[in-house]
Amino acid sequence: MTDIKNRDAESRTDPGLPREEAVREGIELLFFAYRDFTAEPDAILVQYGFGRAHHRVVHFVGRHSHITVGELLGILRITKQSLNRVLGQLLRQGFIVQHRGVEDRRQRLLELTDIGRELEHRMSELQRARVGAAYKKAGAPAVEGFRKVLLAIIAAEEDRRRFGRAR
Repeated sequence: MTDIKNRDAESRTDPGLPREEAVREGIELLFFAYRDFTAEPDAILVQYGFGRAHHRVVHFVGRHSHITVGELLGILRITKQSLNRVLGQLLRQGFIVQHRGVEDRRQRLLELTDIGRELEHRMSELQRARVGAAYKKAGAPAVEGFRKVLLAIIAAEEDRRRFGRAR
């Protein structure tokens, strides 16, 4: 507790530093927001015997049609074994198809099938509505501030570059 008070005292003398309590509250808000952001898609995933890893794969394959397995591994930062387990299930059940690369036949290019697109739409529709309503309530300046905060939290420069504008 003393450390928190010392850091809070420091932040009052340097207005550029956020208060420790504000940072801790921000962390807690992220936990609660993530819980609610994932709750509705989680309920859909259970119907298929899927988990959040499946959601992430479906999301990124849907957003980046013909993404390679290597690119997907780079985004998700999971082991090949973990991805193969999830991807194998999605392939076997017909949510994703893979094609060989045109230039490099060793590449596996991933694409959602019709039922994969339907699943992705069902999950993202709920999340888009939630985020859209929050954006509308907060207003444009807050949305841009939120974007800046999220970009600053992302550790890898290559991941931040995916979003066009610099940090």
